[in-house]
Amino acid sequence: MGGLSGARERSVHTGGVELRVAELGDASRPTVVLVHGYPDSKEVWSGVAARLADRYHVVLYDVRGHGRSTAPRPLRGGFTLEKLTDDFLAVVDAVSPDAPVHLVGHDWGSVQSWEFATVERTRGRVASFTSLSGPSLDHFGHWIKKRAARPTPRRLAQLVNQGAKSWYVYMLHTPVLPELAWRGPLGKRWPRILERLEKVPAGDYPTSSLGNDAAHGAWLYRDNVRARLRHPRPDPYAHAPVQLITPTGDIFLSQRLYDELESWVPQLVRRTIPAKHWVPRTRPDQLAAWIGEFVDSQEALRQSGRATSLTLVEGGRPRGSARRRAALARYAERFAGQLVLVTGAAGGIGRATALAFATAGARVIAADRDGAGAAGTARAALAAGAPHAWAETVDVGDEQAMEKFAAKVAAEYGTVDILVNNAGVGLSGPLLDTTSEEWRRVLDVNLWGVIHGCRLFGRQMAERDQGGHIVNLASAAAYLPSRTLPAYSTSKAAVLMLSESLRAELAPRSIGVTAICPGIVNTGITRTSRFAGASKEEAKHQQRAAKLYGMRNYPPEKVADAILRAVLDNSAVVPVTPEARGSRLLARLSPKGARAFARLNPPV
Repeated sequence: MGGLSGARERSVHTGGVELRVAELGDASRPTVVLVHGYPDSKEVWSGVAARLADRYHVVLYDVRGHGRSTAPRPLRGGFTLEKLTDDFLAVVDAVSPDAPVHLVGHDWGSVQSWEFATVERTRGRVASFTSLSGPSLDHFGHWIKKRAARPTPRRLAQLVNQGAKSWYVYMLHTPVLPELAWRGPLGKRWPRILERLEKVPAGDYPTSSLGNDAAHGAWLYRDNVRARLRHPRPDPYAHAPVQLITPTGDIFLSQRLYDELESWVPQLVRRTIPAKHWVPRTRPDQLAAWIGEFVDSQEALRQSGRATSLTLVEGGRPRGSARRRAALARYAERFAGQLVLVTGAAGGIGRATALAFATAGARVIAADRDGAGAAGTARAALAAGAPHAWAETVDVGDEQAMEKFAAKVAAEYGTVDILVNNAGVGLSGPLLDTTSEEWRRVLDVNLWGVIHGCRLFGRQMAERDQGGHIVNLASAAAYLPSRTLPAYSTSKAAVLMLSESLRAELAPRSIGVTAICPGIVNTGITRTSRFAGASKEEAKHQQRAAKLYGMRNYPPEKVADAILRAVLDNSAVVPVTPEARGSRLLARLSPKGARAFARLNPPV
């Protein structure tokens, strides 16, 4: 995960305490200040800090009473948000006296950082704020009051849900017991608890000071929570741009806490990540990418003297209708910074899907047997908005090549968040005219290519144990038999069943699996499809098929949009085109009718 070895350390004295501060990177570059939560010390950020240090001046400090910082005396009243703000300003004045800093907070580090980003005396000292798993107590107080004042069933359910998630807050308000537990059995077992429940890897965290850190940190809750929730400030408006990163699997905080955040934060970017609470330890790669992207964008705007604009625009105009803009915002919130691998990405549905994820801000790996085509897609992905895009050449039907490819992706790019097994080939013609070689070709790519992708990249997702999603391209032919597509239909029916089975297997690991079933889509597959038993007239058949698909003119971009929506909603099976939905309905309601339809001989 990376440690803080090589960090420059100093002490900052403020308010009767000594704060231990660590610095990494070039001090002449933009300063990023990482504030840890409860019951952590600054080492919780080591993985993120190591990834940011080559680009920024990274500063971490132990909050008063934690790590190597001293505790106030007495403890009661020594951890108020006002005193934590004093500490922050003292650190910032020491490490970046002439320029505002980019603030990042997790858990209680985020709670106190909301104070830094909203009180008047810090105005001009915070260039941006990235919040992780920690709401403003003032916003939280207004959130509670609004729901208590107008208690609809939905609002009551939200209150009850968050009340249940906040069980630990009540425990920490009890006298003496938290201190005894943390300095005793809980402190000793905490590392194993994190490994088991949160999949936090072992390393230089937590530090040996955990018991005392947690005992002192109980006063963060006692000094602030009840007072602020009962009497929230009336004007907690953010005076800096905010990036909100919400782990969807956080067991302590409901996502609904941030429903009205736009009313308090004029300049807001939302991100979601399928992970649990301790994301600085479990997903430092993703956090570092998002933090870097946000810092760079704000630095560019600050240097140019322009106001920040967070509206999704294209060519200076809003993209499409209000509904479409809302969809794009949801995609950006969910997929920005995610690592997405698309096979068969040189053209058609694969290329459109890679570009759709790129537009949402994802990092894209475009893989295809056609290396030049994959490279073209990667360049287009960068132009569409991907922060990074790479091209890889691989034959998905080659098991050994796929094993080497999966190892390379893990080593060079990290664990894939979303895998789209799109690569496929077409084959038409009667079964009796289809050779064994033609069967092998179709099954190697359409079925074994999917199996290799699911097995290799699915295992990497499962071992990381922080969720993910696999999309397998099946077809309407998967559930509608046809006399002219026996090999192709068989391969796609197998993909559909594979997807349904794998979805059940990976569900306990929070990994979704979706089978996408397009119908007739205008892609280049018709120009490369084989026609069994018609070698002399194959070119003529390809032209006819291409003409038929062209007349239908259903664009691959619509399939790509369906893929993004399917991942967002964790859908199981998605028929895309009207004929795909109709075919699925026919196969379910009238199998006899589907079999009769299969006897038709299309004009290709």
